[in-house]
Amino acid sequence: MRALASLVGALLEAWQEVRVHRTRVLLSLIGVAVAVCSLTTVVALGAIVQQANQEMSERQSGRPASLNVSAFRLDGEIDPQRMDAAWNDVVQRYDIAYATRAQQTSQMVPFVGGVAQVATQAVDQPYGEMHRVRMLEGEWFTPMDAEQLAPRLIVNEIFWDRMGRPDLSTHPVVALGGQAVPGAASGIAPGGTTAVVVGVTPSLTWETEPSMFMLASQAQAVQDAAIGRGGADTAAGAPYGGAPQSQYEMWVPPELADQLTTLVTRDLAAALGEGTEVNISRQDWATYGEDPFLVTKMVVIGIAVLVLLLGALGLVNIALVTVKQRVREIGIRRSFGATASRVFFAVMMESVVATVVAGAVGVMASILIVQSPWLRDQIGQGMVSDFPPFPVDAAITGLVAATAVGALAGLLPALVAVRVKVIDAIRY
Repeated sequence: MRALASLVGALLEAWQEVRVHRTRVLLSLIGVAVAVCSLTTVVALGAIVQQANQEMSERQSGRPASLNVSAFRLDGEIDPQRMDAAWNDVVQRYDIAYATRAQQTSQMVPFVGGVAQVATQAVDQPYGEMHRVRMLEGEWFTPMDAEQLAPRLIVNEIFWDRMGRPDLSTHPVVALGGQAVPGAASGIAPGGTTAVVVGVTPSLTWETEPSMFMLASQAQAVQDAAIGRGGADTAAGAPYGGAPQSQYEMWVPPELADQLTTLVTRDLAAALGEGTEVNISRQDWATYGEDPFLVTKMVVIGIAVLVLLLGALGLVNIALVTVKQRVREIGIRRSFGATASRVFFAVMMESVVATVVAGAVGVMASILIVQSPWLRDQIGQGMVSDFPPFPVDAAITGLVAATAVGALAGLLPALVAVRVKVIDAIRY
């Protein structure tokens, strides 16, 4: 209890000294507040940059853990229907909520300026969540879309521009296959399949051609209808280059990835018959043995430490000069019985208390900066959909850094103050 009373007394004494010398303290702590604000902001922005890198990687390779499944036979091709049936059995058996087929095809689509061959990705509904597909307008496929008679499309912004950017609430339609007819509404052409546009994805900076997503089941139905009409070529709406093999992907908990890899490989090989080779691999960012974002983290930490050292250096210089000017005050306190430890602790706590206050101000300023919509737009560049909240560890780092700077800045002046002799102080 006595030790606690001494600690509280020392803190109050330090606060009183800070108030007495508030002008000097204010000038010396501006640099500390700026340094702590910079440190906290750099750490917080580092978390946003890392999130952006992760999301961009997940759009390409899927979220951890994404298992890419493929199968082949040395004596011929695997029947696609048999492969789909085996895939569906495995997905249901292990209750995998996120699984998708992915097939790269193309469709002939008539626009006002003529018929264009549009790159098409045929996927299942969970693909959007698995690959963080961002929507500019409308929404991603719903489970009910697979039951609609007219195929649903999600097109990129270039495709939408060629349509004239119609309001999606009006259910704009396009024709898959057939030939363009001048003046035809929304590009509907005889001999084609009418599809409804339900969403728009933003086009990447390097994209120059239209592209779109379709549900795999509806893409297969469009292909079958085109073949049934006797138009197996691309102009009739069948996928360009024939019927490519689908790729299969599932998103599972990382801790179950190895076990499911073994089980799914075994079950698919058994279902597809002897002589079938099944390969399952991971390509998501968490597959790598070392942290792929380690370089980013090290750069952030290096900048933060440099900023902090610059702030600490300025404060130490000011604190040393201040103690030299307070020799008489310290000597008088020693003459009235103040012990060396009390003087040491009081001088050090003046710096600590002041820097903690400055650190709190710096952290609050950092929160306002990082949480501002303008800065998030500049950092995210439209690539981040799940902005992380302001990291608590960044705020704690800022306050701890402020305390450490205060202790460091107060250590040398406190040592100088302890060495002051009463007789020297009187002569000063």
